[in-house]
Amino acid sequence: MLNRIDLRGDVSDVRRLLPRAQLDVSVAVEKIAPVVEAVREHGFAAIREATERFDGVRLDELRVPAEAIAAAERELDPDVRAALTESITRARKVHGDQRRADHTTQVVPGGTVTERWIPVDRVGLYVPGGLAMYPSTVVMNVVPAQVAGVRSLVVVSPPQQENGGLPDARVLAACGLLGVEEVYAVGGAQAVAMLAYGADTDAQGRGHCAPVDMITGPGNIWVTAAKRLLRGVVGIDAEAGPTEIAILADDTADPVHVAADLISQAEHDPLAASVLVTPSVALVEAVEAELTRQVAATKHTERVTTALSGRQSGAVLVDDLEAGLRVVDAYAAEHLEIQTRDARQWAMRVRSAGAIFVGAYAPVSLGDYCAGSNHVLPTGGCARHSSGLSVQSFLRGVHLIEYTEQALREVAGHVVTLANVEDLPAHGQAVQARFGR
Repeated sequence: MLNRIDLRGDVSDVRRLLPRAQLDVSVAVEKIAPVVEAVREHGFAAIREATERFDGVRLDELRVPAEAIAAAERELDPDVRAALTESITRARKVHGDQRRADHTTQVVPGGTVTERWIPVDRVGLYVPGGLAMYPSTVVMNVVPAQVAGVRSLVVVSPPQQENGGLPDARVLAACGLLGVEEVYAVGGAQAVAMLAYGADTDAQGRGHCAPVDMITGPGNIWVTAAKRLLRGVVGIDAEAGPTEIAILADDTADPVHVAADLISQAEHDPLAASVLVTPSVALVEAVEAELTRQVAATKHTERVTTALSGRQSGAVLVDDLEAGLRVVDAYAAEHLEIQTRDARQWAMRVRSAGAIFVGAYAPVSLGDYCAGSNHVLPTGGCARHSSGLSVQSFLRGVHLIEYTEQALREVAGHVVTLANVEDLPAHGQAVQARFGR
């Protein structure tokens, strides 16, 4: 089921040889550009038209009524409520420790620089609603934003025909549990455009969604394309691609665990990537046997089979764990599991991963829901340069520069010298003007 990729021996250009989903976001950008432009020009009418065309739902009002959110929370299954509450508690605990304090540095007597951490004022949080529903993504988006001190939060999620044109009831319930009151039944590129430009939210213009400053949250390729197109109009967290898991394992790994974890990510999407990196041929063979058994018994067999047999998934054979470490760093997985002897030792040496799950009892699905970590993570190799969603994602570092007359006088000569070197004499004059009268 898994493609085998043999990287044993002296292999150069590892990145090119590793499996990866092929997505052309630039083509998607061209296709959604008219939708985005229509929303910018026509607002509600364009959003309603796109929603009817893509989601099969015609809406007269985009904002979810407060009573619908309250009803969803009230009617939530008790076990689901308990699970979401625990997820929120653990996420608040972890993200609470990510708060950053202002710090003042005295550069010279009379001259200080203070770094302030100021939250983004208004944020739009995207919650997908395609092959699966994601109340957990509400938690992962909202908690760090609230901890950061964001003053205005708005959630958008696609309308569901089976829920009367509202977003999924469990998504609404999660919003209720977190105290999010501004929720819109809009998905896809039109949702991103509405957040970026603002729009009336009913045909009579009685409601309005104000533009946001930043958009976070994962979505399909159309959401990703819209975020790319509108980057600069608004800030974005990342361009999310299909989910991915890499597992670095040796002969101590349990093939039942490895197969189950590969399947757990493959059930997200036919384009999901599941990659095993190991020096053990015996483990690969045992995992393949387990995959055959477990895939046949799982709910989404067809979707999982497509993902596992696709070009984006595979079993990568390496000479040893040192080589395996180089491979997983080159791959830079969204989720990386380490199932080896001395797993923490190897995990501490990893340079590129969205999140690292250490040992046999830290599967990715724990992080998806209840580890306390965030599951909105960089995909497509972006973990080489980007981080997952955190409190820091919603904060801006701003420097306050305070100098006395004497402190400026002492450094004025250097400022003038550098200004002249760069042929910007007015820069130097701006300093000299303070002492020339």
